[in-house]
Amino acid sequence: MGKVKVPRKSTNIDMTAMCDVAFLLLTFFILTAKFKPNEPIVVDTPSSVADKKLPEDKVITISVDKKGRIFFGVDNIQVRGKILDRAAAEKKFSVTAEQRKKFQNIASFGVPMNELPKFLNMDFSQHSDPNVQKGIPIDTTNKYQRSELTEWIQYSRLAYKEVTNSAPFVAIKADYDVNYPVVQDIINTLQSPRVKINKFNLITNLEKKPQN
Repeated sequence: MGKVKVPRKSTNIDMTAMCDVAFLLLTFFILTAKFKPNEPIVVDTPSSVADKKLPEDKVITISVDKKGRIFFGVDNIQVRGKILDRAAAEKKFSVTAEQRKKFQNIASFGVPMNELPKFLNMDFSQHSDPNVQKGIPIDTTNKYQRSELTEWIQYSRLAYKEVTNSAPFVAIKADYDVNYPVVQDIINTLQSPRVKINKFNLITNLEKKPQN
């Protein structure tokens, strides 16, 4: 008795629809992704078991490198422009449209206000020079005196209120090797009568919780 031949079917699969979906997803992720901005300093944060995540937007970040230099940054481009406008109006220095645009593209900076116009005239490649960004001055000898860090925080809160109609979160990102008194000075600034911020976040590296 002869064997029954099973008819062979074509193994070709139409991949057109799948390719269209893949390209649509790729385009969506590219357009909606937030690229990590270049930071002028490297901060090796300490480890902790706290798993609370930092908000994705409306964040003021105060960074401190191992040398104790203080840097200030906000995550919103429109807010950055408003901050510079307020600083220029209060400190009586002029800002060009090109300088304002450059400031909006800077995620974090650490220069005294009197050096800010000169800093904005520099090329981005010069910003990583430690002799250029010496850190934002902070003076806590008199709790009623307004330091430059206090001023930047105040400008930022007003700008966030104007742009987003909400208050920003504050996060301190300090290097593992930085002297603690520098961090304490920042905390004192946040809790000073002029600022009155008692709730803030400390950025750390997440490590596994110890097993019981």
